[in-house]
Amino acid sequence: MDYAKMRAIAEALGAYAERLEGAWRVEIGPSGPILAMMCPSKRHEGTAHRIREQLNKQVPITNPGYIRATGPEIEHPALGRMRLPDAVVIPEEALDEEGMAVDATQVLAAVEIVSPSNPNSGYAEYDEKLDDYPAMGIGYYMIVDPRTGTIEVHSEPCKGRYTRKDPYIYGDSVPFGPWVVETSAFRRYGKAGD
Repeated sequence: MDYAKMRAIAEALGAYAERLEGAWRVEIGPSGPILAMMCPSKRHEGTAHRIREQLNKQVPITNPGYIRATGPEIEHPALGRMRLPDAVVIPEEALDEEGMAVDATQVLAAVEIVSPSNPNSGYAEYDEKLDDYPAMGIGYYMIVDPRTGTIEVHSEPCKGRYTRKDPYIYGDSVPFGPWVVETSAFRRYGKAGD
């Protein structure tokens, strides 16, 4: 199926999701459009907030004209992919462009935090998105996993794959491209996935 058709289906799913209770997200993965309920826990949101705040302070210094953003879809029509990361580093001017999504080739970095709510939690972050992001040309990809208290930083994309993977644990100072993310305040999920 071509990307224009997948995008139209994704937009229809998004309109449908607006009538449903709860928070929903639509992405386009390897199998096409996906509608998934978002059930981020307080600890998921706390981790996302801490990462965003740290990047907010560093990105304008290291990459003038760029910002850390939350919420814009990123897409790569040639690959047939559209994703909604927990955080991205993009040119500020990209938010003034027409359309719904940011061109993935403008994205410097993406951050994903594994959710506690899905029995297959981690599959998208460790498999699908680990394939998608380097193929989209995104230089840095951080996966934060509050289930295990681990972090992976992937970098150096080459031929659609990251060639470098650096593992860390909660409490480490994590180099992430030209930035550093302090993780001592990150909290793991509890027994109920909170």
